[in-house]
Amino acid sequence: MSDERNQRHNSRMARKKEVVDAKIAQASQERGVLLVHTGNGKGKSSAAFGVLARALGHGHSAAVIQLVKSRSDTGEEGFFRQQPNVKWHVMGEGFTWETQDREKDLRAARAAWEQACVYLADPAIDLVILDELTYAFKYGWLELDAVLAAFAARPPHQHVIVTGRAAPEALVAAADTVTEMGMVKHAFQAGVAAMPGIEF
Repeated sequence: MSDERNQRHNSRMARKKEVVDAKIAQASQERGVLLVHTGNGKGKSSAAFGVLARALGHGHSAAVIQLVKSRSDTGEEGFFRQQPNVKWHVMGEGFTWETQDREKDLRAARAAWEQACVYLADPAIDLVILDELTYAFKYGWLELDAVLAAFAARPPHQHVIVTGRAAPEALVAAADTVTEMGMVKHAFQAGVAAMPGIEF
């Protein structure tokens, strides 16, 4: 029985390998990709910073623009600011329910986007992370068409990651890879405070 099971497994894996090898052979393009991490679950920014670590491991240069966050005591900033190939900008005013000042938030978002445009036009930057950019569309701080045009005009090899909830349909359509984080449970719902090293 064991030999028969092994034979079935080997046959199934051989067929799967043929399918996977064919898909790999078809993927012949090499260019920068636009990734979107969206959804209501935890992990959108964390996933982007995981990609940042991977890119640095390949010797790439990167820029991070945070459009909403205003704090500079996060673990990711503390770590990545020490890396010579990373340019890190915390340019938000904080959560909108804290600031309660639309004009101030709008000015901050536009200043952050101006800084982002510098990197999106720089062929020396391999990866641009626009953390929480989707909120700039939700609150009307930035025009989606102008942002998509800047993405389309970026250097051909440059990768871009956008994070944030409620990614607009046009952004999803323009992206190469879109991941939606879904929440099953969150410790905060059970009264657990945001823990250093996990939430920030």
